This record gives sequence, structure tokens and C-alpha cells, in this order.
Amino acid sequence: MAASLRRPSFTACSSPTDTDDEGVRGTCEDASICKRFAVSIGYWQDPYIQHLVRLSKERKAPEINRGYFARVHGVSQLTKAFLRKTECNCQILNLGAGMDTTFWMLKVNFPPFLQLKPLLSKPILDLHSEDTLQMDGHMLDSTRYAIIGADLRDIADLEEKLKKCNMSTQLPTLLIAECVLVYMTPEQSANLLKWAANSFEAAMFINYEQVNMGDRFGQIMIENLRRRQCDLAGVETCKSLESQRERLLSSGWESASAIDMMELYSRLPRAEVIRIESLEFLDEMELLEQLMQHYCLCWATKGGSELGR
Repeated sequence: MAASLRRPSFTACSSPTDTDDEGVRGTCEDASICKRFAVSIGYWQDPYIQHLVRLSKERKAPEINRGYFARVHGVSQLTKAFLRKTECNCQILNLGAGMDTTFWMLKVNFPPFLQLKPLLSKPILDLHSEDTLQMDGHMLDSTRYAIIGADLRDIADLEEKLKKCNMSTQLPTLLIAECVLVYMTPEQSANLLKWAANSFEAAMFINYEQVNMGDRFGQIMIENLRRRQCDLAGVETCKSLESQRERLLSSGWESASAIDMMELYSRLPRAEVIRIESLEFLDEMELLEQLMQHYCLCWATKGGSELGR
């Protein structure tokens, strides 16, 4: 799949220093550690995560592991559908990718994460042994993969840096944001969504984040994050699946769909469900359901409604 992509993966990172941004960076590390643990006990395979994320000695709860499995599976299936439809004649922009290991995606992150990327230098160099690879403190660029440092809230700076890495507005483009937009104000995330919808002739946007945040369980989630100095600045857009769809449509996307993660989990291939549920015992199914009903996977398209199917 990676070798067929015409463009590299990129990462753009920002350099804000206030308390909220530090809290957001903390959630990235937590999520990466959870993924590493889930991989270590067999939920899915990721041969690269060991190069970037430490293995926690603390065992993660089964409902957390199953939640991450559903997240990874859902985003992967949509991405594969996009690649099939475009026959890999496309580019992928992974926004706020943190310590993600999907090398062939165009990534946008806080600059400090870019400084962590040298941990991945060996697998990156191995994959690009026939390419010219350029690296400096805030950018890595090759013919197939690039990481850039920019702030998603500064659209002009983001666009300028992407263009320096030869981003094409003519190629079908997949944009991925996992727990990214919710940390931006509604106005900031709307600006990003509008830029994405208006910049490419044909595009698809995948968004994974919270939903149904108006109930008691959602409030507890918000309070827990606030205690860690992490505010969900965009939580008002996470009221329901309908509000998630509407934000995409109102930003210029032609079609939009949304599903909560419990519904997605119920649609997983039965063989996969049996396999992952045999990995460890889950004591309270109700807790899994509550957690998964408060996250969703959304996708929108323009210039080609079949891109995500």
C-alpha cells in the first residue's frame, strides 16, 4: 500500500506553550502508551510502535484495549476504502498525528513530537533506502513521506509548509484527525474543515473523537481531563452524531456520516470479535458500552461521494 502512494506522509507540529497545549500533548502520550500495550498483547499488529512508544508496566483495562482496537480498525477500513477508490493515486494528510506510526500519511503535529521522531529513524531510513531523505529540526521530507512542524490553528502557515513539501490540490486527498478537533475551539476547527473542503478537488475527511458529551458520563470525562489541565475547547460540537455530521456539512463537505464506536464494534467481523475477546476477560460489559457510546467515527467527502465506500 505504502509504495503505491505518490506522496509522502507529512507531520506538521505547533509550538504553543500554554498549559492547555501541554495537557493535549499529555493525552497523546497516554493514547500512544495504550496502543503499545494493546499491540503487545495481540489486539493488532504494529511492527513500528516499539521504536517510538515505551511499553507500560501498568496493565490497561480490557475496555480500553477493545476501544482502541475498534478505533484502529475503523480508521483503517475507511483508509483502505479510500485507497481502493483512488487506486493509490492520492495523498494522505494525517493531522495531529502525535506518535502515530502510519508512515505513509501526511501528518500534522505539535513541534515537540517532531523532535521525538528520531526514535523512528531506523525504520524510516529502512523504508526509504532508495530515496533522498532530508531532515532538520522541524521537517523531514522524502519523495514518499514527510513530517512538518506547524500549528493547525494557523491555516496560512500550515498551507505554506505543506506546499513546500509539494502537496498537490489536484490529487484526491484523505485527511485524518483522531482526537484533534475537540482540542480546538469550534471556530478554529471550522476554519480547518473549511480549508480542507475548499483546498482539494476531491477529498475525504475522517474524524475520530468524543460524542454524546452532554450526559453525566460525558461530564465526568470532561472533569477528568480538566483535572489534568486539559480542556476540551471544542466539546460543544460533540453533542450528538447529528451535530458531528452537521459541522462537516456546514463546512463545505458534500456528504457526511457518523457512527458511535459501540455500533461500529457490533459490526466488526465475528471472527475478529471472538479473537480479541479471548485475549482477556471483561468483567463489566456496561462500562465498555458507556465508553464506546461516547466516541464516534465520522467521515465526509467532496468531489466524489464514493471515496469512502
